[in-house]
Amino acid sequence: MNGPGPEVFGSSGGRILPVGRSVTVEVPASSANLGPGFDALGVALGLYDTITVTTIESGLELEVTGEGAGEVPEDASHLVAKAVEAGLRAGGVGVPGVRISCHNAIPHSRGLGSSASAAVGGLVAANGLMDGALTAEHLVQLSSEFEGHPDNAAASVLGGVVVSWTERSATAVTYRAVRMEVDPSIVATVLVPSETSSTAQTRGLLPATVPHEDAAFNASRAALMSVALASHPEFLVAATEDRLHQSYRAPALVATTEWVTRLRERGFAATVSGAGPTVLVLGTSGLPSDLRDLAEAQGWRVLDLRIADGARVVAAE
Repeated sequence: MNGPGPEVFGSSGGRILPVGRSVTVEVPASSANLGPGFDALGVALGLYDTITVTTIESGLELEVTGEGAGEVPEDASHLVAKAVEAGLRAGGVGVPGVRISCHNAIPHSRGLGSSASAAVGGLVAANGLMDGALTAEHLVQLSSEFEGHPDNAAASVLGGVVVSWTERSATAVTYRAVRMEVDPSIVATVLVPSETSSTAQTRGLLPATVPHEDAAFNASRAALMSVALASHPEFLVAATEDRLHQSYRAPALVATTEWVTRLRERGFAATVSGAGPTVLVLGTSGLPSDLRDLAEAQGWRVLDLRIADGARVVAAE
């Protein structure tokens, strides 16, 4: 779809890139919280959106295929377009116009970080056009500013499992994250339902305060999670226990909660993926055929995914 676009896309006061430059990036899905690590833990998953950005003579052209096609805007309000412009502006670079092509495999509004992936993908594409002017720290900061928190965005930037946090001062909000090593035997399975969920709605179900006992419980499980992921996957079931958010969201995620309970009763480390409704399972093997068949019979997509590296440029001209 064609849009008028700005006269200069990005920074009007810096270097202007020539027409005909093009980059293609792959950006992974992500899951946040991993049970106890509310707004702090995230993991990149091997399910990818592919974004191609090409400099053109003028304006903005944007096309979306795959997930979200026909549902998301195809103009300057699209998150990828906003992120491309933010990245160029941060690098002090402008372009006369851009063509953006998004092929989406990450389901929208399912708790798999689709909006974070869009922001990260646009920023990494802009960075590719600028030959890597922005560091990983810049990309985490800029993408988290779109999200308002760094867990999903940092996972899609850095890959693997990330621990993220926010530092606030009187003048600035800084988003930080570090990637941790993960036992190579650990894989992920996601159960993706057909229905969607609103992060704002499910976050609104959370109480303003929680009992000290529950906070201490989650602190212990989040600490155990670091050990389980790094070298002791046998502790994943205990490490993914949570008392801070999943039970409060359960009334809005009935089927999700039923599947988390069913899987945990069978010994699988199942959690709500982000704000849901997808279910995330971490372990050293996939689901047995009876559970897989039951989920698929109920309309869930069951995907076996590897823990992925971060977003990357796969082609450049």
